[in-house]
Amino acid sequence: MGKRVLVSDDAAFMRMMIKDILTKNGYEVVGEAANGKEAVSLYSELKPDLVLMDITMPEMDGIQALKKIRESNPDASIIMCSAMGQQAMVIEAIQSGAKDFIVKPFQADRVLESIQKVLG
Repeated sequence: MGKRVLVSDDAAFMRMMIKDILTKNGYEVVGEAANGKEAVSLYSELKPDLVLMDITMPEMDGIQALKKIRESNPDASIIMCSAMGQQAMVIEAIQSGAKDFIVKPFQADRVLESIQKVLG
């Protein structure tokens, strides 16, 4: 069975792009969240193997959502996505428990490489 992934990004086209890369490579996208709040509630509901999460989102940003998810599940596998030039946020994300990060705009092979590294 393919690994179950939750995709969280406020841009619908980014979610669609990521979903496309994942489904073509045998992963199952079990949910999509448009903001950090949705990501946190969908995470507890769906229990995915992995979360791909944007850092900059409305209502609750990716870093706050990352911390919330890891409060309830310290072993959560979360990969952060961010645009260029957000190094400070990337560092904060890694310190808060993100397993890896992908810089936007991303290449499909970089996304898959990151997922394989995190899920083993």
